[in-house]
Order: sequence, then C-alpha cells, then structure tokens
Amino acid sequence: MMTTMEKSVGHLISARKSLRVNLEKSKALTSSLDKAGPRLVEINQRLPSLEAAIRPIRAQRDALGAAVGHINRAMVPATAVLKVFDAIHGLEKSLSDPESDLPGYLGVLKRLKEALKFLGENCDMAIQWLADIVEYLEDHSVADGKFISSLKEALTSLRELHSGEDGSRLDGGLLEVALDRLENEFRRLLTENSVPLPMSIPALPGEQPCIAPSLLPVAVIKKLQTILGRLVVNNRLEKCVSIYVEVRSSNVRASLQALNLDYLEISVSEFNDVQSIEGHIASWGKHLEFAVKHLLEAEYKLCNDVFERLGLDVWMGCFAKIAAQAGILAFLQFGKTVTESKKDPIKMLKLLDIFASLNKLRLDFNRLFGGAACAEIQKLTRDLIKRVIDGASELFWELQVQVELQRQMPPPPDGSVPKLIIFITDYCNKLLGDDYKPILTQVLVIERSWKREIFQERLLFDELLNIMRAVQQNLETWSKGYKDDTLSYVFLMNNHSHLYKHLKGTKLGILLGDIWLREHEQYKEYYSAVFLRESWAKLPALLSREGLILFSGGRATARDLVKKRLKAFNEAFDDMYKKQSNWVMLDKELREKTCQLIIQAIVPVYRSYMQNYGPLVEQEGSSRYAKYTAQSLEKMLNSLFVPKPVRHGSFKVRVPSGKFNNSVADQNQTDVVK
Repeated sequence: MMTTMEKSVGHLISARKSLRVNLEKSKALTSSLDKAGPRLVEINQRLPSLEAAIRPIRAQRDALGAAVGHINRAMVPATAVLKVFDAIHGLEKSLSDPESDLPGYLGVLKRLKEALKFLGENCDMAIQWLADIVEYLEDHSVADGKFISSLKEALTSLRELHSGEDGSRLDGGLLEVALDRLENEFRRLLTENSVPLPMSIPALPGEQPCIAPSLLPVAVIKKLQTILGRLVVNNRLEKCVSIYVEVRSSNVRASLQALNLDYLEISVSEFNDVQSIEGHIASWGKHLEFAVKHLLEAEYKLCNDVFERLGLDVWMGCFAKIAAQAGILAFLQFGKTVTESKKDPIKMLKLLDIFASLNKLRLDFNRLFGGAACAEIQKLTRDLIKRVIDGASELFWELQVQVELQRQMPPPPDGSVPKLIIFITDYCNKLLGDDYKPILTQVLVIERSWKREIFQERLLFDELLNIMRAVQQNLETWSKGYKDDTLSYVFLMNNHSHLYKHLKGTKLGILLGDIWLREHEQYKEYYSAVFLRESWAKLPALLSREGLILFSGGRATARDLVKKRLKAFNEAFDDMYKKQSNWVMLDKELREKTCQLIIQAIVPVYRSYMQNYGPLVEQEGSSRYAKYTAQSLEKMLNSLFVPKPVRHGSFKVRVPSGKFNNSVADQNQTDVVK
C-alpha cells in the first residue's frame, strides 16, 4: 500500500509535467501572436485599396453599366496613341549618322515628324475621352477618391506634354535630339569646308596680292540647303543662321590675320598727328579693298547660294552679320579716328586718300551693304564720308590763312628757303596733280552742294593763286626781318630761285604762268648782282695800285702801302668769309654760280696784285701779309653756302582760333636740291 509520502510525490511530478506543458503552449501562443501582429498591420494597410477595388461592386448597377460605354469609347484612341508612341521609339534605332547617310537620316526624320504629328492629333482625342471617364467616375462615386486623384495627375502630365510646341515632348525628346544632330552636321560641313585662304605671292613687283573667291563646293552647298530645309520647318532657322555667321565670320577674320590689322584698334590719343600713322592710312585703303572685293564679295555670293530659297531678307541679314563680325566696322572706325586727329595740311592729303579709297569702292558698298540689314554699316559709312569731306574742305579753305599766319615767324637765320616755301610749293603741286586734283575737286563739289552752292573749277585755281600770293607777301615781310641787308639779298636770291626752278614745268607753274616764273628768275638775277656788288665786289678796291710806282728811293714806301692794303684786304675777307660761312644756298647750281661770280670778282685781281707786289712782303719771310694764295682763296670761296647735313624741324602752325594744333610738315633737307 502506497504511503502518503509516495502519493504526495506523485502529485508533484504530475503538477510539474502539467506546468511544463502549459509553459510550452504559452510560448507557442506568444510566438503566434508575434507573427500575427505584422499580418494585421498589412491587412489594415490593404483594406483601403481592397475597399476601393470592391467599390464599383458596391456601386449601383446602372452607374457601372454606363461606365463600360465610356471606357470602350476611350480605348480606341488611347490604343492608337500607344501604338504610334511605340512606333516612334522604334524609329530611334533607324536613325543613321547624318554624316555617312544624310538622305537616309532625313527620311527617318521625316517619318518621325509625321508620326509625332499623328500622335499629337490623336492624343488630344484620347485625353478628352479619358478626362470624360475620370469625370464620370468621380461624379457617380464609382471609384475611390485616391484612385480618381491619381488619374487626374496622369491626365495633367499628359496635357502638359501635349501642350508643348508641336507636341514634340510626347516623343520623350527624340525629335529634338535628332534635330540637334542635324544642326551639328550643318556646323561640321561649314567648318570643314571653311578654310582660311593664304595670301598669294604677287606675280610682279608692286602687284597687289589676290585671293580667289572663298566659295564652298557645289555638293556641300546642296547638303547645307537640304539640311536647312528640314531645320527651318522645325523652327530652327535662327540657330542655323547663328551657326553659319559664327563659322564664316571666323573664317574671314582668319583670312585677314595675315594682313596685320592691329593698327585698326589705334585710338586718337595714341598718336600725335597723322604723320605718325601715315603708313597705316596707306595700308588701310589696300586692306579695305581686299576685304571688300575679295573676302566679303565671296561671302555675299555664298550667303545667296546657301539661303536663296529662304528669301532676300534672310540671306542679306546673314551677310550683314558676317560683315560686321568679320571686321568691316573696325575699318570704318579707323577712318573716323583719322578724322578726329589734330589738324594739319598733311591730314588733308590723308583725308583725300581715305575718300579716294571709299569712292573707289562706292559701287561695291552700295551693292553689298545696300540692304536694310546693313543699316549700321550704311550709317557709319555715311558718317565717315561726311567727316572726311567736311575735314578736307575745311583744311583746304583755311590753307591761305595758315600761310599768312606764318608771316609773323622770323626768317631762317642762314638765309635759306623757309620750310613753309618748300612745303607749300610741293603741297600745291600735289593738289593739282593727277592723284589729288580729281579727288579734291569731287570733295569740294560735294561740300558746296551740301550748302546749295555750285562749285566751279576756277574756285580751286583761284584759291591756289591766293595761297601763292600769300607766299610772296611772306617773302617780302621776312626779307625785311634781317639786320644785315646782304643776308636779305641771299634770302631773296634763294627763294626766287627756288620758286622759279621748282615750279617751272609743274602743274602749279603752268597755273601761275610764264610771266610769273620769268619775274622770279629776273628777281633772282637782280638780287644776285646786288649781293655781289654790296659784299664781295667791294674787296678788290682794297688792293689799290695807287702810289705803288717804284721809283728809286721809294721801295720802302711802296712796301708799307702793300702791307697796309693786304692787311685791310685780309681782315675784310676774313670777316666776310666768317659771316657768310653760316649762310646757305640750297640749290647747287645757284650756289656754284654765285661762288664763281665771287671768285671771278676777287681771285684774278688778287693773283695779279700778288704777282706784282707780293715780293715786297714775301722777302721778309713773313705770312702775316701774304696770308693767302690765289688757289687757297678760290678753294675757300668754293666752300661757301654749302648746306649742313641736318634735319629741318617742322614748322608750327599758329592758329588764333585753335583749329590747327600741330605742325604742318616735316621736311628733310640736305644738299639734295638739284
């Protein structure tokens, strides 16, 4: 029989087993609860969508039946749109490289454009039907509000894409990329065929370099035209023109670089007078002619060839931009800078040079830049021409005043020809020469026409005659400025000789006439005779023979007389030679003739005197009295009046009105006057 103890132990073991089983069940239940939590959350999240999904089932039967009709009507255009959209993106693989197969590329591009057009037209219908469905679902509460909102957002995006220019965004940007590649091909064709042309070497000395017209090959032009046709219908004309102008203007600038056109950037403050850039002005005319007749002429023709199908306004506007960017405006600005420089007579010649260059290119300018697109070039050209004509005319009509203003200046201290005389005679001859007279006449005709006055050629001649009369008056005034009358004779002899010799046979000399020229020749001879009489011709009288007849017992007396007279002669000769050694006769013939007259007046008398009476003083072994030989006198006299090899400075123009501010000319004079 089990004891009570044993029964108690048995109960404990049973209780332990039961407790262990319950613990295991509790763990299992806890684990199940842990797993059920996320599932409940997931179910809770799915309930709204499930509710929306079964919403139509809960809707009224009539509303659901009507929705079917709306959906069926929208399916046809929507399906068509989707098919075309797929076809469009199928064309992407067919787009070849426009460089290797331009016709094929353009063919695919055409189909792409047509498909996009169809897509745009049908997309509008699809959007309308889909909008109708959304509106119906929303009004009859057939679908969930969130679902309706999502549909509305999709429709809004579709409308935005469709409202883009030509509906081009509907293709996801494929057309734009294709057109960009076509633009790149347009640029490539231009760039690879726009090579700066080198200056050719002149065949003959003095011949101007020439460049053949910079035209593109015909095949390239046709390709450019074909590409333009496709890009223009896609509203890309402006971009094409921009590319064309950029490439071609850059090509023209590269062609001009060989000409070294840095001088075009010079400003008024960078030079003192026109002479400092005289060489640039001469180059300017040649470079402008080259740029217009060769480079821009070629660009004008090429613009017409490439853009002719698009109309006059397009290709003329394109050319105008090329001309402006290539540098034509810089040429015109340089001319304006010259007109703004300080006034002097040399400037007038340079202004006439500028006018001649522009006039030579007048027909080219009118043809190339005559269109409305070149309005800025026309304005600057007209302004430059007006400045040139006004400036040159003003300088010409004031020239006589400038000559008269020089009258207050002192005469040359060496009795030579003043720089004004040398300059003005040469200057007036240039104005009458074949190079400048037609240009000056044309300028004065235009200037008078602006004032509603008539210009006659006689006015030009009369003005030059007045200038020469002013020159003569200057000579008379200057000759009175010498304290030494003998020097004034040399001055007048020099200048009358210069006027006669340097004007005889010239345009100015012919205008002045033979009588005028002969008068100056006679004046030269007259003052030559007066000069000799009042200076060197007085010396032979000092070698008088009076009282020198040698009688017995009179030798000592004769010797004293010879000494006295030789001393007086030597002193007079030395004083006169020293003074006149600083005087100048520029004309070699006049100088040699004058020296010979002096020699003839002195040397024979001196030689005879020394032969007869020289022994009286030479026997004493002293050179105090027999200071010169006839040969040494002749040599010294032949050395008179020789110009010093120095550079004459430029004479200053004095202007009370302040209109002229710089020197008139810079004359280089050494012993070169023949």
